[in-house]
Amino acid sequence: MELKKRVYAQRYVYLLRCADDTLYCGISTDPQARLKQHNYGVGAKYTRGRGPCELVHVEGPYEYGRALSREAEIKRMTRQQKESLIDSTKNRC
Repeated sequence: MELKKRVYAQRYVYLLRCADDTLYCGISTDPQARLKQHNYGVGAKYTRGRGPCELVHVEGPYEYGRALSREAEIKRMTRQQKESLIDSTKNRC
């Protein structure tokens, strides 16, 4: 019997800039679709009422565990470090 290899969806780490100028970090298999969810009010609780949001940074694709680790790294960054990260990748989203 042939063993089937599991195929896992690759994840992207993304940063959103909310209408109140706060930043939100998350992971998704499709950052553009996830942005729409955030803007329709069905994304994370944090972004509800803070829209519209803008996708300002995307990294990946990563394996799921690596995406979680990278998300945690970004969440630990200061606001200034996050802004530098966004500036370093402008026009790639």
